[in-house]
Amino acid sequence: MAAATGICAVLLAILAAAPSARGLGRDEFPPGFLFGAATSAYQIEGAYLEDNKSLNNWDVFTHTRPGGIRDGRNGDVADDHYHRYMEDVEIMHNLGVNSYRFSISWSRILPRGRLGGVNSAGIAFYDRLIAALLQKGIEPFVTLNHFDVPHEMETRYGSWLGAGIREEFDYYADVCFRAFGDRVKYWTTFNEPNLFTKFAYLLGEYPPNHCSPPFGACNSGNSRREPYVAAHNILLSHAAAVNNYKKNYQAKQGGSIGIVVAMKWYEPLTNRTEDIRAARRALSFEVEWFLDPIFFGDYPREMREMLSANLPKFTPEEKKLMQNKVDFIGINQYTAIYARDCISLPCNIMTYEGNAMVLATGERDGVLIGKPTAFKGYYDVPQGMEQAVKYVNERYENTPVYVTENVLYDLVPFFRVLATER
Repeated sequence: MAAATGICAVLLAILAAAPSARGLGRDEFPPGFLFGAATSAYQIEGAYLEDNKSLNNWDVFTHTRPGGIRDGRNGDVADDHYHRYMEDVEIMHNLGVNSYRFSISWSRILPRGRLGGVNSAGIAFYDRLIAALLQKGIEPFVTLNHFDVPHEMETRYGSWLGAGIREEFDYYADVCFRAFGDRVKYWTTFNEPNLFTKFAYLLGEYPPNHCSPPFGACNSGNSRREPYVAAHNILLSHAAAVNNYKKNYQAKQGGSIGIVVAMKWYEPLTNRTEDIRAARRALSFEVEWFLDPIFFGDYPREMREMLSANLPKFTPEEKKLMQNKVDFIGINQYTAIYARDCISLPCNIMTYEGNAMVLATGERDGVLIGKPTAFKGYYDVPQGMEQAVKYVNERYENTPVYVTENVLYDLVPFFRVLATER
């Protein structure tokens, strides 16, 4: 476990940095600190139809939707991690990394879901990867779902819009716990489901490319309703997997389980009461949307008031299922941003924060909130990370917090190092 730093435990996943990068010594961190790198299966593995893996939603999206990926690329080969994982592990070892957060490809483990068999070749690949990591003293930090689902889940259930996918995910998680849980001590059910559902079902930029005006002109979708239906099914899938792990695996395997959310830190654009409320509301629609049901059994009040019937309700049985709380919370914290209220003063809501009636901007009175980064709309604001960690830790009962992705200011990004070492 990472060393406590006051109110939280921290895992640093270095994915981006300021242009003026400089080195950092391990002696600047306390003993036991998990200092790591992070990836996702689709972004790095390649081998998209190898060893019985089936198509997933991103395979289909990148091959069938022109312009879906700005430069037209796909993940057919990606970083070829499937074949070159030993090189990647060696690079991480040479960098001094002692944890590696990666995701498992659902379609590599269960090509046809629970109605088909477990793919032994997929199990064998992750067995080899985990063994290689442990041999180098690198702790596996495993994500069960990082945006990718077998394409058959899309055709059978409508992906996360269909309640049937909950049982599929529960079965998939159980297969992973049985296969890898003797060596994996850190599990996360979902990576950034709050971000994924917005980009997939609000803005239509991720598969299955659902949206509706004014957010976009997709062929199908309802931006006011579908993100919240998908999120509801993800939350109940998460709860089922956590319940299973805690009931059947945790005691004998000695691991822990959590969830990872994306988290901007929102500052009011002005000292107007409306903007102060907007910043608070943006956090509700960003973080509390997923964490409040897990810890308190229901969605935050602000969401209920604004979304009304578009926000699903938990049944008493579902609330009972949610009672097995997570062991830790992961936050992917990349930036702070100003929040402007769009209720009192109309503004553009065709954005990520639109359903909260908030406009996010990096500029106030001609001054940026922080130094721009390589990511458009993301800024170097170190105090934003501090505020985000404090907020989550205090709101959710002092549950340990891991920073699972971040812009670590003025450091060479591990992700870029992995790429340039090719």
